[in-house]
Amino acid sequence: MSATATATPAPAGVKAADVPIPLRAHLRHTGALVRRNLLWIRQDPESMFDAVLFPVIFVLLFVYVFGGSIGQSLGGGQEAYVQYVVPGLMAMMGMNMAQGVGTGFNQDFNSGVMDRFRSLPIGRGSVLFAKIAVELMRMLFATAVLMVVAVLVGFDITDWGGLLASVGLSAVFGSALMWVFLTLGVVMKNAQSVQAMGFLVLMPLQFGSSIFAPTSSMPGWLQNFTDYNPLSTLADTARGLMIGGPVAHDLWVTLAWSVGLTAVMAPVAIHKFRTKS
Repeated sequence: MSATATATPAPAGVKAADVPIPLRAHLRHTGALVRRNLLWIRQDPESMFDAVLFPVIFVLLFVYVFGGSIGQSLGGGQEAYVQYVVPGLMAMMGMNMAQGVGTGFNQDFNSGVMDRFRSLPIGRGSVLFAKIAVELMRMLFATAVLMVVAVLVGFDITDWGGLLASVGLSAVFGSALMWVFLTLGVVMKNAQSVQAMGFLVLMPLQFGSSIFAPTSSMPGWLQNFTDYNPLSTLADTARGLMIGGPVAHDLWVTLAWSVGLTAVMAPVAIHKFRTKS
């Protein structure tokens, strides 16, 4: 089923964007667009390279380059660092996939695909929800690759329930972050600009966090920042769920960021998509 086949013709004299779309039609349109995006991935398997290669490269890079030195500071060696860094890298998967959805969305605009979608009497949010749904599938695939490589380098899964909860929380935060990058994908002129803006925003969050190393050696002002950095709280929550430790504070901070970003940025992204000229 294509997006065109599911659309209902607009009444004469009424713009497609002004036609009220019932919830069932929204869901049908979203499903058709999800299928369209999955078929596109099937035709272009190279688009999955980042979901396959990023987890492999990050695990091998950080474990074998930094594992020995940072592992000693954790009271162990490379084995201790594997247990520490893998939950953090899981948190980072959502960030990487979110940045990719912004660049892909911008490229679709520049290629004219989005103009075609906006000319159809379909729910405007359906296009964005479908994009997020497919990116979440890619994120889950990347997380599965990450965990396979992590187990091969020595990660010990002691709590499968905690692992699944960590994956779910990463998906929740990742989807919230995707709304930010969908907005950037609409308002920025080209994919390079989206990537540059994402780099400027995410690099401080990524390295000013507990993803790669404990924050105890950081300056006091930076530790205060990491306490409420969503990437840091997400990584610490995943560690607590997967290998044991407190999770309450970090869990609530992560959920608050996820809800806040979605509540603010989802309406903005949909509005910008509807009104982009």
